[in-house]
Amino acid sequence: MRLKPLFCLLPALLASCVFVSAQQKVDPPPPALQSLADEFWHWRARCQPFSKDDIPRIEHPEGPRDWSAASIAKQQAALKEFESRWRKIDPHGWRVAQQVDHRLIGSALARAQWELNINQRWLKDPSFYTDQAMTALLEDLTPPPPFDARRSRVLMAHMAEIPGILEDGKKNLHPVRPFAQLSIDQLQEVRPELERIRSQVGPMLQGISATDFMQATEKAVAALEAYRAWLGQNLDRMPTNAAIGRANYEFFLNEVALLPYTPEQLFAISAQEWARSVAFEQYEKQRNQDAAELKIASSLEAQLKKSQEQELAIREFLDKKGIMSVPPAIRHYKLMAMPDYLRGLSDFGELDDFTGPSRLDQDCVRWIEPPSEHLGYFALATAKDARPDMVHEGVPGHYFQMAWSWMHEDSIRRHYYDSGANEGIGFYAEEMMNQAGLFDDSARTHEIIYNFMRLRALRVEVDVKLALGTFTMKQAAEYLSQHVPMDLKTAEGEAALFATTPGQAISYQIGKNEILRFLADAKLEKGAKFSLREFHDFLWKNGNVPISLQRWEYLGKDDELQVIEQRKKMSKN
Repeated sequence: MRLKPLFCLLPALLASCVFVSAQQKVDPPPPALQSLADEFWHWRARCQPFSKDDIPRIEHPEGPRDWSAASIAKQQAALKEFESRWRKIDPHGWRVAQQVDHRLIGSALARAQWELNINQRWLKDPSFYTDQAMTALLEDLTPPPPFDARRSRVLMAHMAEIPGILEDGKKNLHPVRPFAQLSIDQLQEVRPELERIRSQVGPMLQGISATDFMQATEKAVAALEAYRAWLGQNLDRMPTNAAIGRANYEFFLNEVALLPYTPEQLFAISAQEWARSVAFEQYEKQRNQDAAELKIASSLEAQLKKSQEQELAIREFLDKKGIMSVPPAIRHYKLMAMPDYLRGLSDFGELDDFTGPSRLDQDCVRWIEPPSEHLGYFALATAKDARPDMVHEGVPGHYFQMAWSWMHEDSIRRHYYDSGANEGIGFYAEEMMNQAGLFDDSARTHEIIYNFMRLRALRVEVDVKLALGTFTMKQAAEYLSQHVPMDLKTAEGEAALFATTPGQAISYQIGKNEILRFLADAKLEKGAKFSLREFHDFLWKNGNVPISLQRWEYLGKDDELQVIEQRKKMSKN
């Protein structure tokens, strides 16, 4: 659960910035941009939709959520006003870091434009409303207990709002069949899932009547079951084309992600990386043919204990090898035993809690099931060696990066808006730590890293083909299942996320490629003065900022931005 909006920062947060301040002097944004940014992020915290993707989780303020047509029209009007104000700000003559802030806000505005007026999940995707209903509950439940009065109040409010959200959905939607079927499938077990929450979490709530929570839960279940039935009754009459289309996809690439590529160039990058990952995985298997296979952890307790030791060892490795700094204010990434009330909710989001700007004093948690051969793709790998997933999700990956970014002196850069840089950093961390020698004590772990690479390369192809309409969701899931390979349930979940949020799946591979190019150019530019620690500290601290903008600030190179501008001019002509 998110406790305060992103623009509210605790005194402890400001104190924790001392470490970062010693590394880099930050030019304050000009007043007009700072004022616009503060108001925009405040508005965004109130209006940003809940998403199955765990990177864009933000701290939503308390208050009713409204997805009625009138509320959406107000959001569109507010966005138009923000865009008008942004265009009137002339950044010419500003220092590069300040111009980067200006472009960052422009891209964040483009993300909101993408959601409200281009991708428009609220208009065509029934799973958008199940996200607003069920993913909101999941985010309330992923932080460990206790449930204090405020947290209890928010959970109760989210449960009580579900019937109204779904009614708004019925009025707004012109649904597309693949997305409707996705919602139907996700809601098959909604009654037992919510009843577990009622029976197990209900007694832990403070200041909430057990009877009131029970009644709110039953109304939510009835509304979700009715929504599922409504979709089923209308399924045969729904259009089947769920593709966003080339022009819209290119808007995402150019305006939101600030990537200087065409869809065809994305294909070429992914094909090369997939071939490389297949070859490297095979080389590892040949080299390791006499090595013992990795064993699954003997028990959950043993897995949790070892993972704690591994997390500490990774932090020591980062500092000792001069890879990057380890700010003492960043807390720990912990695996914990899955509570029963979270079981069954994985269709609605990732079962982790990255904390947030107002909870920097709390550890990050990832909930896991007992080790077993029957686990899904990532969970099975973690049961064998927690480190490959840990360096992506925890340290030095997502949690570590976001916690560092939340401590940024420049408040404009504390905020998520698109996962291109974030997921690129997470994926980059996997191979970077592999090459740095972290896994040299476990030969078979290298194979896991290269198999993860196969998946991320294939995700690009799947994302682009779904967007352009040359893959259906079923074809995408089958393709991932066969070519990674991975279990079909995980593949179906991946395909569903990528189909509903075009552009998300490219962020891993393309973001990583952007970072590698950035690093290579920095090494050439700085020569003997290049410091990997300094480079990574800048990259991680600014990890919410697109790599093309980081590149401009760090190297003075705006070449990628120039390509984007040229492509935009060509598309207008």
